[in-house]
Amino acid sequence: MRSDAVTDYKDKAFELLKKDAEKILKLINVQLDHLTMPQCPLYEEVLDTQMFGLSREIDFASRLGLIEVEQGKELLSELERQLSALHDAFTNQKNK
Repeated sequence: MRSDAVTDYKDKAFELLKKDAEKILKLINVQLDHLTMPQCPLYEEVLDTQMFGLSREIDFASRLGLIEVEQGKELLSELERQLSALHDAFTNQKNK
């Protein structure tokens, strides 16, 4: 396979993963904007499923060599930071 074709596939794979991560981030941000209880079972179920799915996508893409393992970890870490911010915001509001 040509080098430029491989680079194109890698770029496309990473862009698709970023779009999936952005969808999860939007879900987190909606919760932050409304400070809806993050311990809601439905919310947790949806978020856990989305995060698990993304982690599997990232694992698959990294095993194919389409992304670097570190790139995938970075995407997941950013989402985890946002989740932490959501929990902190809810806890702060609850304690007021």
